[in-house]
Amino acid sequence: MFVVELSLRLSPMPIAVQRKDQEAALALYREIRQALESGEPRVLELHCDKDEHKHISLLSSEIVAVQTYEKSAGGSGGRRPGFSLES
Repeated sequence: MFVVELSLRLSPMPIAVQRKDQEAALALYREIRQALESGEPRVLELHCDKDEHKHISLLSSEIVAVQTYEKSAGGSGGRRPGFSLES
C-alpha cells in the first residue's frame, strides 16, 4: 500500500488516503499538487482504496503540504513517513 498524506492549515492531524499501487498514489499526488499550484481554491474529493466506503472532501486552499510514502507491512524498519536526517 502507498499512502498520500495531507497536512492541513490549523490542524494537528494529517489526512491520509491509501492507494494499492505506486502509480495511483503518484497520480493523486500530482492532482493535489496541481490544485495547490493553480492558486484557485477548489473542492477535492478523496477516497481510500483500503476502505472504499471512506470519502472526504476538502478545500485545496487549506492544504499546506502533501507527501507520499510506502506503508511497510512490518511494524518496524522500512521507510518512515516524512523527512528526517539519518545519522
